[in-house]
Amino acid sequence: MKQNKRIKDCGVLLHISSLPSSYGIGNLGQSAYDFVDFLHVAGQTYWQILPIGPTAYGDSPYQSPSAFAGNPYFIDLDALVREGLLTAREAAEARSDTPTADYGKLFAERETTLRKAFARFEGERDTGYAAFCRENAYWLDAYALFCAVKEHFGLRPHWEWPQEYRHIDSMQVRSFAAAYAHAMEFVRFTQYVFDVQWRRLAAYARSRGIRIIGDVPIYAAYDSADFWENPARFSVDADGKPTEVAGVPPDYFSADGQLWGNPLYNWEQMQADGYSFWIDRIRRAFSLFDVLRIDHFRGFESYYAVPSGRRDAREGVWRQGPGKSLFDAVEAALGRKNIIAEDLGVDSEGVRALVRDCGFPGMKVVQFGFDGDARYNAHALRNFTYDAVGYTGTHDNDTALGWFTALPPHMRKRVRDRLPREKTVRRAVICALYGSRVRTAIVPMQDWLGQGSEARMNTPGVSSGNWAYRLAVVPSAALAAEMRELAVRYGRAECTDAEM
Repeated sequence: MKQNKRIKDCGVLLHISSLPSSYGIGNLGQSAYDFVDFLHVAGQTYWQILPIGPTAYGDSPYQSPSAFAGNPYFIDLDALVREGLLTAREAAEARSDTPTADYGKLFAERETTLRKAFARFEGERDTGYAAFCRENAYWLDAYALFCAVKEHFGLRPHWEWPQEYRHIDSMQVRSFAAAYAHAMEFVRFTQYVFDVQWRRLAAYARSRGIRIIGDVPIYAAYDSADFWENPARFSVDADGKPTEVAGVPPDYFSADGQLWGNPLYNWEQMQADGYSFWIDRIRRAFSLFDVLRIDHFRGFESYYAVPSGRRDAREGVWRQGPGKSLFDAVEAALGRKNIIAEDLGVDSEGVRALVRDCGFPGMKVVQFGFDGDARYNAHALRNFTYDAVGYTGTHDNDTALGWFTALPPHMRKRVRDRLPREKTVRRAVICALYGSRVRTAIVPMQDWLGQGSEARMNTPGVSSGNWAYRLAVVPSAALAAEMRELAVRYGRAECTDAEM
């Protein structure tokens, strides 16, 4: 009998927004449960997603008005029908069978639908709601107030509000909170419903042996409750405006660099208050996820600062980050946590040392491994290590097929020569990853489906056309069988008696 001592595992990358649904975007409804079942049958251990916060202008999950909130677009309206908060007709009116995420329609109409549910909600009779509001008041109260004031001023960013509303502790804002309590309660309601539905799904995933890898962006958005509530957390001038903003210099993804525009942290102030903002963020994240990927981890070692007002990220300077002291504080407050360090981008010994000293796994990406001399390319397959999480590509990459197709002929030959002999590119890339030394192998769903560039999730440096990818249906049983066969073959899933 064949031995199957599993010391490796695998998972799939697919955001909630990319799930099939009849409501214009993936949500926490039946398709999410069906996808968990698919992953279970496919021999997977992990479901990795992108940040689940509310999206704003540009639709990016990495630019959210809250570092703590959930996205109301993900609320399952069918569940609200079952609970008597919506009628079947009201839910039907919210349907949108578009092949990609329909953010425009969601922005125009979804709040109206959720307000109908809110009108029927009797929060005073729901002890779970009261407990949720009490336990999350440390972020929820400021976020609810921020949303209410923002709506009052026509959704303009907070720096365009009248001066007396730009500080959360002003007399005018306190008076507004008393007068507009109902508007704030609606925000709390949507967050409560999201939280209940999310925890129900996460519990189901764990019951099926699937652990969820969440994602936390390193930076908070400028137009966010996080900044408005406490600008002292950030590097600002005397008027409370950022003097420098976040980004990365020209790199693999963009010749002009990536100008994210987020305000940069005032790390001295954060250290002085014990890194409470980050401790709160990570505590909240681990109440929702089993594992946490922290985006742009290199920014904790050193971060790229671009002067405000620039049109691209070509001009900037590197500044020293907080280093390990931040994660020492997190561990002291929360204990040892299962964190993945997204350490891609400009390589440096300082970043490698920080990841190593923190004891977190870093990331390896197959697509990055074919440039230059393989002996010195950290992403060459020969240099993959067990203490890393490997990917065929990330949400910022083209799909494996799209990437390969766009390569010049000599590079396509190099790639094929270095990959396993498989009939298709997508299978060769996946087998290369599965057969590598990384303990955990993550494959975007688009690569399992063999999709091309039309299925790309995000193109860094391009401001439109991103974040819209959707599955038409939950993938087939035949694909699940193929995934399981490869997972078992490469020791990333346990054999059943029939497979031995």
